[in-house]
Amino acid sequence: MSDLIDPNAIPTTTSDGWQPDPSHPRRRPPWIKVRAPAGETFEEVRSLMRGQTLHTVCEEAQCPNIGECWGRRTATFLMMGDTCTRSCRFCDIKTGRPSPLDWEEPNRVAESVRALGLKHVVITSVNRDERADGGAPIFAMVIKRVRQLQPGCSIEVLIPDFKGAESALKIVMDAQPEILNHNVETVPRLFKKVQPQDKYEWAMKTLGNAKLMDPLVLTKSGIMLGLGETFDEVVGVMRDLAGLKLDILTIGQYLQPSKQHLPVERFYTPEEFDKLQAIGLELGFKWVESGPLVRSSYRAEQQVRELSKLNFLKLREPVPE
Repeated sequence: MSDLIDPNAIPTTTSDGWQPDPSHPRRRPPWIKVRAPAGETFEEVRSLMRGQTLHTVCEEAQCPNIGECWGRRTATFLMMGDTCTRSCRFCDIKTGRPSPLDWEEPNRVAESVRALGLKHVVITSVNRDERADGGAPIFAMVIKRVRQLQPGCSIEVLIPDFKGAESALKIVMDAQPEILNHNVETVPRLFKKVQPQDKYEWAMKTLGNAKLMDPLVLTKSGIMLGLGETFDEVVGVMRDLAGLKLDILTIGQYLQPSKQHLPVERFYTPEEFDKLQAIGLELGFKWVESGPLVRSSYRAEQQVRELSKLNFLKLREPVPE
């Protein structure tokens, strides 16, 4: 545990033009402040997850927004275990040989969704590259079960790229999630450095095929900043995603989770995030969430609520047996 970087114990500085100092990797600029995880609702959510033997990406990936999100009774469920078959250099989820799939897990997730009274749920997973289908049937099962136990709850799935396999993606799309999310994470030039077992082409193929398979689905993706990319490269990725008719884009600051992970090369200012948001809206995205602490599922329920008001999102009917 000594190697972990505790976000609540990281000093900040108020100097203008603040950028990372390799000799003090725990320092962050004053505009990056997180809410300490605490409170009755936070403990209620944590107790529920423990009782159902479930994982959340909030904990496994050390999300800085866990205090805020759990305090609002929201969480991103992490399925298929807590061990990933890939070793992305930004991610704090452990890598190794995962346990066999738990086919009862979708039911426990759905029961937790009902217990929390959720109107919108985000469900993700580790990569399961040892399986030809990447675990896609688990996603289909949980979508179906949530609709049975919590009617009216919109469902967002944050899926792996399945190595670009259309057959695996189709299993998920046939279950008709309201939102299909897959994060591109970074720019093409840095893919091998940041996520060596992934390919930019797989990410683009996944998002493009999802829209082709089901034009009614809202597609979503996310980009991290601060890993060595240029501003123009970020805009280039945004243009690629816009070309796929992507609906929702999230842009956030990369924060180094431990000393073993990639260092932060640069901290973007709130003004730069605002500029990227404006560019994204000009490119035609229906929604752009852009800010230092934005993560893929950050304020996802609010996004859905606003998009529903604009008639961009409508709940799907349960898939027939």
